[in-house]
Order: sequence, then structure tokens, then C-alpha cells
Amino acid sequence: MLKAVIFDFDGVITDSEPLHYEAINKTITKYDIQIPKEKYWDDYLGYTDIDCFAAISKDYELDLDDDELDQLVDEKFLIFEELVRKGTTVIDGVAVFVKMLKDGNVPLAICSGALAADIELMLDGTEIKGLFDVIVSADDVEKGKPDPEGYIQTLEKLNEKVCDRILPGECVVIEDSHWGLEAARSAGMKSIAVANTYPKQHLQEYADLVTDRLDLIGLNDLKKLCNN
Repeated sequence: MLKAVIFDFDGVITDSEPLHYEAINKTITKYDIQIPKEKYWDDYLGYTDIDCFAAISKDYELDLDDDELDQLVDEKFLIFEELVRKGTTVIDGVAVFVKMLKDGNVPLAICSGALAADIELMLDGTEIKGLFDVIVSADDVEKGKPDPEGYIQTLEKLNEKVCDRILPGECVVIEDSHWGLEAARSAGMKSIAVANTYPKQHLQEYADLVTDRLDLIGLNDLKKLCNN
């Protein structure tokens, strides 16, 4: 039985992955390195900011300590904020899909590797702001995706808000990367991959269902996933 839908954020709700990529490269310019787009998409895209900079430090032998990594996260947020204010949009089909679920009284949540401040910044002024019952961000977890910690915590918070207890198999997760899909599977949840960031063939082995855009998915499709 379908009892909740949990969304990833970057690349699922907003077209923000290119902005994160640009902000990270601008942040590390002082080290005279730039991350090729292919490497970022292949190796870093699913990471939290702190994990991303830690991986870059290791891969490019920067030997950055914890204080330096924290400083990069702070600098990246300021750059990212400036980029977002120049314009970011909710991905086509998302608002229709979210409102359909809300009209169907389905509890909604966000579980993202982005910072809470990033999420609030990008939701501000959109038609879907305020429609999510729970938001879990990178600030709330110790381990990012593909670890299932974020999804487990999201379910715990959803269960604090609803009367009827929700089990993992009664949740559908919406993701755009294999990291997130692996996390959802490890948490025991059903998943839909939306091919905004990676092609369908890359996502099919990780997801229960793959789609080009969310407004192609109906409430009955979600219910069927949870009945399997």
C-alpha cells in the first residue's frame, strides 16, 4: 500500500546539478584545478558538499584538513547562492506531480544530500514550497548516499507526523542517480528513477521504474509499485 513519497532534490525537483558543478569549480579555482564535467557526474554528483570536497582533496592530493574542508563548504554555499539568485527552476512536470500527490493526501518528504539552506533557497518563491511534510538534508545525517541513513531518518520523521505507521515498502523514492537509488533499495523502499541527469539505461538496474518526467507517472503507478 502506498503511504508516502520521498523526493531527492537536486536533479529531481530543481535543475540545480549544473549550478552545484559550477559552484564547486569556482570554489577550488584557488588550487589551480578544475573538475571535468564527466568526472563530476561520474564520481561526485551524489555526494554531500563535505564528502565531495573530501573526495576532491584525495583525488587531487590536496591534503586538506577538516577545517579547510568546512571552509570550502561555506565558500561554495555563497557562490551557489549567487548562482541560484540569477535563476533556477522547478523541473517540468514536478509541480503537477507533487500537487497530484498532495490532492491524494499522500505524505511527502525530501531527502537530499544538499544543505538545508540550499533547499530552502531554491524552494523559495516556487509553487511547491510548503507542500512537503518532512525535509531531511545533509545537515541531518552523518553518512550521505548511497548509505541509507537519510531515507531511514526521513521515514522516522514521517512516522512522527502521521497516525498510520508507514513501513519502508510503503514508500516510493524519486531519484535521479544510482547513489540515491542504491540508498533507497538499502532502506527497503520502492524507487522511481527520473532520467534528468543520467540516461534511462544507466538507471534501469537500480530502479523499480524509470521515467523521462514525473508527470507521466500516475497515482495508480505508484500504488502498483507498493503492491508488488
